[in-house]
Order: sequence, then structure tokens, then C-alpha cells
Amino acid sequence: MMDNSVVIKGNKNGITVILDGKMDFELLKEKIAAKFKDSSRILGEYKTAIAFQGRDLTDAEEIEILDIIGKNSDLDIVCVINDDDKTSQAFGNAIDTKLMDVSGNVAVFHKGIIRGGDVVSKDKSIIVLGDVNPNASLSSDGNIIILGSLKGIAQAGASGNRNAFIFALDMQPSQLRIADVIARSADTKDGMFESGPMIAYLDGENICIEPVSKKAVNNIRLTPSIL
Repeated sequence: MMDNSVVIKGNKNGITVILDGKMDFELLKEKIAAKFKDSSRILGEYKTAIAFQGRDLTDAEEIEILDIIGKNSDLDIVCVINDDDKTSQAFGNAIDTKLMDVSGNVAVFHKGIIRGGDVVSKDKSIIVLGDVNPNASLSSDGNIIILGSLKGIAQAGASGNRNAFIFALDMQPSQLRIADVIARSADTKDGMFESGPMIAYLDGENICIEPVSKKAVNNIRLTPSIL
């Protein structure tokens, strides 16, 4: 009889792991280790996002599972996504739900690539379902959330909102701006931002750019006027 306690499936953002919702967690961990060890050759070696389905996991359990996967495969898990909630799908487990829980949320969606030479400007927060290419410009009075690569220019809080933030699954912009504070790729080490899921926000007069984590998200000051 086939063992379906741990099932690995591909999705457009990475992989989804479907877990038995009733199995004892200690036994489930053994099943996860065996599954990823047996599948390591097929899965290969690459960076990916991961989503969990079928079981509600605590933060501690999630960390244990990620550690098991790391020890039994060559995958580099860059973020955990909530595969059951399309709205917050690409923010990952590290982007706390409070980003979406502020009363009076207003945002617009842009589906598709923003190509070089394009200029997109909105008075609301923007969620881009695609990439922002080099020489493209994106501006919002609220937040900017890019479910893809940011390689152009992005300005959040364009009307002066210093609590705005910029998030991208792959953060490699030529320039970031929050309110009146600017950060350029030339200002960073080796002239490049660190790639991967990153979030940028103001800390005093400096733009902080950090890998996505609950700690980074907790440093953001949210107001009802932004997403």
C-alpha cells in the first residue's frame, strides 16, 4: 500500500509538501526525512520556496521540518509560503499576517511584467504579479509588493509616507526610494543588493534592506493608511 503521509508536489513558486494531518509528529518527521532522502536525486540542488498543506504547523515544528529537509536533500529553502491563501501566497511564513490585517486595506494589482521604459505610478499600494525589469519605474504612495524580481526603480511612500515598505521575491533594484530617502545599488557592497526575498523599510534616515523574516517585518511601523 502506498504511503501518502508525505507527498511532494511542484507549484509555480517552488514545491508544496502535503503532510498527514493526524500522524504523530515524531513519526511524521521520520517520514519526511525518508521522503526527501529518497527524492533528493530527483529534486536536485537549487533554491526554492516551500509550502505546507494538510497540517497546521507551529513555528517550532516548521523549523524542525526545514532542518530535516536541509539534512536530507540539496534544496536551499529561501522562504516558506502559505499555499492556502492566495493573497499572502508569496510573502511566505516570515511575512507576518499583520501586513494584511490593517483596517482599511486598499491596494491595486498589476498582472504581468513591467518592462524597461514603462512607468507605473499609483496612489495606492501596488502588488505586482510579475517582474519589474531594468529601466522600469514603479511608484506608489503606499507599499510596493513584487511577487517576482525587482531590477528597476521602486519608490514606496511617494507622497511622504515614511512607514511604507518594499518587498520583492528577488530584490536586485537599480534604485530604491521610500518617502524622500534613496538607496542605490552602487551604495551597497560590490554595487549589488543581496538577491532573494527581501524587504526594505525606513529606519531613521536609512533604508534597511533585509532578508524576509518575522524580525524584519516586526520592525515595520504600520498605519491604517497603507496596506
